[in-house]
Amino acid sequence: MKPQDIIAHRLLRHQIAETSFTQPEEIVSYYGAMQAQDWSMAKWALGLRLPHLKEKEVEAKFNSGKILRTHILRPTWHFVAPKDLCWIQKLTAPRVHQANKMYYTKHDITPKLISKTEPIIAKALAGKNYLTREELNAHLAKNKITAYSIQLTYILMNAELECLICSGPRQGKQFTHALVEERVPATKALSRNEALKKLTNIYFTTRGPATAYDYSWWSGLTLKDVREGIEMLDSGFERETLDGKEYMFKPMALPDLKGKQTTFLIPDYDEYGISYKDRSAYHHHKWKETEAMINADYYHAIAVDGYFGGTWSKKMIKNKVIAEVQPFQSLTVSQIKKLEKAVKMYDQFFKNS
Repeated sequence: MKPQDIIAHRLLRHQIAETSFTQPEEIVSYYGAMQAQDWSMAKWALGLRLPHLKEKEVEAKFNSGKILRTHILRPTWHFVAPKDLCWIQKLTAPRVHQANKMYYTKHDITPKLISKTEPIIAKALAGKNYLTREELNAHLAKNKITAYSIQLTYILMNAELECLICSGPRQGKQFTHALVEERVPATKALSRNEALKKLTNIYFTTRGPATAYDYSWWSGLTLKDVREGIEMLDSGFERETLDGKEYMFKPMALPDLKGKQTTFLIPDYDEYGISYKDRSAYHHHKWKETEAMINADYYHAIAVDGYFGGTWSKKMIKNKVIAEVQPFQSLTVSQIKKLEKAVKMYDQFFKNS
């Protein structure tokens, strides 16, 4: 395996260069979970992988409950398929609780408080009574529980991690919460080993080549758990060492990527980058690395032939979303054409939404 092979594998595994999927919920299910911290960018992450998709279609799928958004894996929002919500939460939530422990203490999120708030939240949401966080807080207040903003955040996050609540449909531009039992079909419970094996297979299938450290970063699991999961990988995975790092991946015949989508506007916190602790593979060895290039790992980066190659910005012109790009270095005529196509695709996704 050569360094450039990592780029080629990931462009294909991330369903960016090409995809056989047609619906946004299929992409979410394939990934296991997709970071959705920024609502607009989370929608664009799906649009990037389905070239003819429109923003309003993602909104419709979300409102119907085919795509859920909740705190899972790490203490941040992710898209997740209903069928995968509870088994992933059961496996990874203990680590999120541990990561939140200092904040629980600081904001008085005690077992006693949770034992009081959970029944109130469950009763308020029963009967598909989708409520915003402010409406839920009003129900808590009626029951003599006064929760300030940050405290309410952790009360609700705790309820998500315990698979009590998840996202409901949006009310205008506001998000609502729903009871999991009313939003998620009953699914077979998995043992810890079954869940660990399944999540590990999902990760290295959809994101390989990747390392154990990458998987630990993405999942929030300990390296001990990660290595245990790697030992349970299905047959067909390979391990290769490059520059002293061991990568796991499913081998595939790498097609010629000419004419395929390799240059694109990367959504903020997109899985193409956020899936990995080490993102050095995306820094082209011939391109001079700048502070702006390093900062672009997370925010408004553009990919040029799969590598981090610049940044982009969003502007509103006559109520239309328009993207402008700033490459890190001079581009070839071919790269400029591909970048112009990428900008057009982004603009079209948000058009008439």
